[in-house]
Amino acid sequence: MTQETLDFETTVFDKEYVSLGERREAIVRGGRHLFDRLPAAFEGVQQIGVIGWGSQGPAQAQNLRDSLGDAVKVAVGLREGSNSLQSARAAGFTEKDGTLGEMFQVIAASDMVLLLISDAALAENYREIFAALRPGTTLGLSHGFLLGHLQDVGDTFPHDVDVVAVCPKGMGPSVRALYVQGATVNGAGINASFAVEQDVTGRAVDRALGWSVALGAPFTFGTTLRSEYLSDLSGERAILLGGVHGIVESLYRRYRDRDGLSDHDAFHRSVECVTGPLSRIISKDGLIGVYQSLGAEEKAVFADAYSAAYPVGLELTAEIYDEVSSGNEIRSVILAGKRLSRFPMGKIDQADMWRVGQEVRAERSADGEVPLDPFTSGIFCGIMMAQADFLLEQGHPYSEIANESVIEAVDSLNPYMHARGVAYMVDNCSTTARLGARKWAPRFDYLLTQIAYPAIDDKTVDATPFAAFENHVLHQVLEVCSQMRPSVDIFVQ
Repeated sequence: MTQETLDFETTVFDKEYVSLGERREAIVRGGRHLFDRLPAAFEGVQQIGVIGWGSQGPAQAQNLRDSLGDAVKVAVGLREGSNSLQSARAAGFTEKDGTLGEMFQVIAASDMVLLLISDAALAENYREIFAALRPGTTLGLSHGFLLGHLQDVGDTFPHDVDVVAVCPKGMGPSVRALYVQGATVNGAGINASFAVEQDVTGRAVDRALGWSVALGAPFTFGTTLRSEYLSDLSGERAILLGGVHGIVESLYRRYRDRDGLSDHDAFHRSVECVTGPLSRIISKDGLIGVYQSLGAEEKAVFADAYSAAYPVGLELTAEIYDEVSSGNEIRSVILAGKRLSRFPMGKIDQADMWRVGQEVRAERSADGEVPLDPFTSGIFCGIMMAQADFLLEQGHPYSEIANESVIEAVDSLNPYMHARGVAYMVDNCSTTARLGARKWAPRFDYLLTQIAYPAIDDKTVDATPFAAFENHVLHQVLEVCSQMRPSVDIFVQ
């Protein structure tokens, strides 16, 4: 993957470059002041069909409708008899005005089709979906799972349609929440990456960028569809969802069982620390800001925990990435989808610690700030940096690494765990993410408990990982990216 493959040309929006590490990456700044350019971006598009009403569907359909007004019709397509019909109607999409209909009819009638149904449903129905597309249609995806599946089965996209992706760096509810919160604040929204896999009309780039701007993305970064799905599926199984779940459960048990803390104190030092001060500091000042905020003795604790956790994060990220790139993880999701009617996903907040979490959240006060725990911080940052390093080894763009390893975690996902617990965070995401988190969280828990913590207790930690921490290139990347964060913080009820 070279930097040239990530550059692009647009005739509608203003492209600029940012320096991230030793690389230069092209971006487009969004904002509500650009909404008057959307008709030009969507030239030739009379109707955008949003197919599906899962995590991303409601947010994207409503944001697009609100941004486009009367310029382009936005219609939602759902399966006949879908359980989501009533929810779509409640959001203002109706059969009467032609903004709600059966999915294949909406696909056939749309000039731009955004496929936001579950990945398992995409794998099962893609041939029929492709057959319903008219030549010259722009096919839009919000991550590259379908590309991975097509490569796995030896199939391709239709050759007479554009294929683009716009991938918000947050779950659907975050995409909508920040857009609504920012109704009077320019630049409020979730950043996104975009990719162009096929451009048969010559308009694919501008349509993709228009889609991203209309969703409210303050900044849009370039990537490739393959790079996006490799980093996306890997990231959500690692630090974004599965990793953080395994980390906090292992820390809670350690603090309670080894250190003898009360249930509430153990929860404060694990979950509340991660979702509170740790996420806030990383969001504004990066991982280096966490370390710099500690005292001398606390820095030593951080460094030890970081060095012990880093190898666990690197090993598991490499394993996850191999499973994704080989197609194994994609096949696993498809097979799981076929089992869900018989074996539905169970709740993941039934352990005792999550009951304790309900009590802790109920007792929160405005002035009850949780202190930053150096041990928890070192473990979390060690896993996070290991994921970033592995994606860097694989040649991913810095902007993608920063978003999939850091920014999405602290700005979009962790606030949901802070508000209502781990199940609320994980299960507001896609089915693919929910399955992946359930599958991989126990692996992080196990390796931390079996390898990292004993090394710390036995004083056999190899300090090599931390030696590279203070001068790591990711700090500069995050410093630049912090200037591109949403103009408002997400508020989760």
